[in-house]
Amino acid sequence: MIDALETLELNQEFSRLASNEQILRTVRALEANGIHTIVVETGEAAREYVLSLLPAGVQVYNPPSRTVDQIGLRTAIESSTNFQSLGARLHSLDRVTQRAEMRKLISSPEVVIGSVHAITEMGEVLIASASGSQLSSTASGADRVIWVVGIQKLVATLEEGFRRIREYSYPLENMRAQQIYGKPSAINKILIVRGEMPGRITIILVKQNLGF
Repeated sequence: MIDALETLELNQEFSRLASNEQILRTVRALEANGIHTIVVETGEAAREYVLSLLPAGVQVYNPPSRTVDQIGLRTAIESSTNFQSLGARLHSLDRVTQRAEMRKLISSPEVVIGSVHAITEMGEVLIASASGSQLSSTASGADRVIWVVGIQKLVATLEEGFRRIREYSYPLENMRAQQIYGKPSAINKILIVRGEMPGRITIILVKQNLGF
């Protein structure tokens, strides 16, 4: 695995944890943009906080996310009887004959939980995708959006955010996609969130290196 990672020539600049000063600037900007943001020390604390936000019986969609998997959040949600996880339902559907039903399910869940690829000090959030399947619920379809984000994903500017996607997130996701799906990934679509109506989006920044 180490050799495979090294051949990708990752820009390790984007794996460094942000300073406390950068975290503070970013949190202030996000809050000013209508995105509620808290900072926690560990992935475990983030997992417990997210679970505390979910009312009983709520419908939850978890698009693919290395961060959500790393902190055990996907397992906690899908194994819980308190929530309606769309994961099991989606897995039971045929990707060819029931594709339209799958699109409807993932486009408008009550809550979508995932992560992002970069957040700027101006409070701009970037998410890249090959298919865009998770973007519709994030952009407008879901009633509520919750993102768990490692602080290595904080960048100074929008251009640095694009660079982080190209030079760090994409190579790692491309390798993962080839290992799991047998085909490469791609940066086909990028969603930029510059603002939101207060109360819809919550970000939990974790003082650890999590996800891509």
